[in-house]
Parts: sequence; structure tokens; C-alpha cells
Amino acid sequence: MLIGISKLISPELIKVLMEMGHGDEIVLADGNFPGASHAQRLVRADGHAMPELLDAILALFPLDPYAVKPAALMQIVPGDTAETPIWETYRDIIARRSGFEEPFEQVERFAFYERAKQAYAVVATGEGALYANLILKKGVIKEL
Repeated sequence: MLIGISKLISPELIKVLMEMGHGDEIVLADGNFPGASHAQRLVRADGHAMPELLDAILALFPLDPYAVKPAALMQIVPGDTAETPIWETYRDIIARRSGFEEPFEQVERFAFYERAKQAYAVVATGEGALYANLILKKGVIKEL
């Protein structure tokens, strides 16, 4: 363990976050997401809820300040009556951690899957909320 790094961040996840460069994307996937069949690199975070993991990641991970929308959500399938209160939780965490007030683009389900296949990594969580999948675009750290 290290000082200042959440216990939710596994050694494998910290390695992936450090390897990523500006513009690389990472998918935080809910428990229903087909991570194993879509990931170039799959990081297991089973049992972890997405809001807590997102908060822990954003303590270390800058979002892309040059992207109009540095985060992407899977759009609700037309006709689905699912509600997505978790999106507001994400918005609050992202605003607090990065300053982005409106960080999200919404991506159609199958386009989201294709984008996930191109992502640097997919983090498979135990999140049970529907439409809880989230893509984050890595930014730069200006002070090295």
C-alpha cells in the first residue's frame, strides 16, 4: 500500500493509469458490461461501486482539458424506461475533481461498445446500476 492512494486502486489499475498517455481512454464498466470480450486490457475491480472508484481514479487521473466532453456515457436505448440517477453522482464527482460542469457526451449503445474496444483498458466493476458505463479521456499533467 502507498500513502495517498485509495485502497480501491489495485496495483494493476495504477499501472494502467500510469501507462496511459494524453488522449487515451479508459472504460469504467458496470457489472453488465461485456468487458472480457471488448477489452484490449481488462482490469478487474469486482465488488467496487463506480462512484467510489471514479472518485479514487480522478484523484490521480487528469481529464483532457482540450476535449469539449472528456467523459462519455452509454445512451439509454430508445424505449427503455431505465432511470440513471448515477449520472448526477458522476457529474458531481467530476465537477469536484476536475472542474468540468458538463463533461458528458452520450454515445449510442453499439457505438459505445466499439469505442470501448479501442480504449486503452476496461475496468470491470461490480456496479449494479443500469447504464452506469463511463469512458474517461486522459489529459495532461502540466507540472512534471
